[in-house]
Amino acid sequence: MKARVLVTLKSAVLDPQGKAIEGALRSLGVPGISSVRQGKVFDVEFDGSDPAKAEATLKDACEKLLANTVIETYRIEFVG
Repeated sequence: MKARVLVTLKSAVLDPQGKAIEGALRSLGVPGISSVRQGKVFDVEFDGSDPAKAEATLKDACEKLLANTVIETYRIEFVG
């Protein structure tokens, strides 16, 4: 079983890396970019096949390590 965890800054938190990427894209002439927010992606593989157990394990991992829940949010998606 595979899962993807997407971690992003909360909307109220300033994102200097996103702003830098946005500026770089504009200076490279990439059209149509109005805003960029940067984040992290974790691809995780599980031995078992119980999605409820896997989700509980990932939530625990996010709360303890993968996300700083004071300034970041996370979303868990099961893939393939």
